[in-house]
Amino acid sequence: MRNSIYALLTILFCGSVFTIQAQQDAMFTKYMFNSLVYNPAYAGSNDHMAIGVLHRTQWVSVPGAPSTQTLTAHTPLRGDRVGVGISLVNDKIGPTNTVGLNIAYAYRIPLGGNRKLAVGLQGGLENYQANWDQLDLENVTDPSFDASPNLFLPNFGAGIYFQTPRFYAGFASPHLVEYDLRENIQTSIYARQARHYYFSVGGAVNLNGDALVFKPSALIKNVGLFAFADKQAEFENIGAPTEFDIDLSFLFQQTFWVGASFRSAIEAFGTPTSSFDSGDIWVSWFLSNGLRVGAAYDYPLTELNTVTAGSFEVMLGYEFNYRTKKIVTPRYF
Repeated sequence: MRNSIYALLTILFCGSVFTIQAQQDAMFTKYMFNSLVYNPAYAGSNDHMAIGVLHRTQWVSVPGAPSTQTLTAHTPLRGDRVGVGISLVNDKIGPTNTVGLNIAYAYRIPLGGNRKLAVGLQGGLENYQANWDQLDLENVTDPSFDASPNLFLPNFGAGIYFQTPRFYAGFASPHLVEYDLRENIQTSIYARQARHYYFSVGGAVNLNGDALVFKPSALIKNVGLFAFADKQAEFENIGAPTEFDIDLSFLFQQTFWVGASFRSAIEAFGTPTSSFDSGDIWVSWFLSNGLRVGAAYDYPLTELNTVTAGSFEVMLGYEFNYRTKKIVTPRYF
């Protein structure tokens, strides 16, 4: 059973003949607290230094299911025109493991009225490894699994981020370079690292002054937005659906944050209508000493709910104002 699930997850990760059928980047329920991972323009947007770690276990009790850990830190520099940050992501799916380290740079342009537009770039290095010995192959002579790859892949990303005290919107692609994940294998089956695109938007509405704030947000994730222009005809039609997360949350007394979200997908070219993915709940608590703790739970709305109780995340963060050395009230975004 374990090896069968490993094989299934590997197929989902790597794709099938001529097309990529699934998104490869890790997903997060608490994406609003992990924005630097997918948009380098977010660096410095808190107007103070912020550090966060997050762990996600997807599909509890399913052997070989995704497990992801992230570490992010970012801060504005003096003058607030520049933000810098660093992100470290470890993502394991069955016999494959990807570790990526990126350094982000954002230039923040004041637009008046506490509005800012940031343009961000990032660069780094990823290590992709696969241990095919963990698989129980039906065809042991399959050339696709002749050697277990261990690749070091330079990475570049870019994004933009518009922000006001009550609204934000961003668009980014954290991995602009696409790589073939095979090593000297000439087959019609492709294992390719695809370019992902992220669009985020959110707002904050006071319902009872600062004592109760309503914060809706959404994140849209796409693979193959500009695939029609790909030089390789095999990748002109990407089969991965466009995924979206819609989140509604409430912040009480600037301290306790509770939210619920829904994750689904939009039909992709050449694929059947996508089903609902999950319904999610999460909480976050800002302590008076600057610490932030949080947790999230996803309940699958597909047939996966017959084999798993769902997915969960835990998060720990710290926010402070490095210029005054005093803890400040957390920002909405």
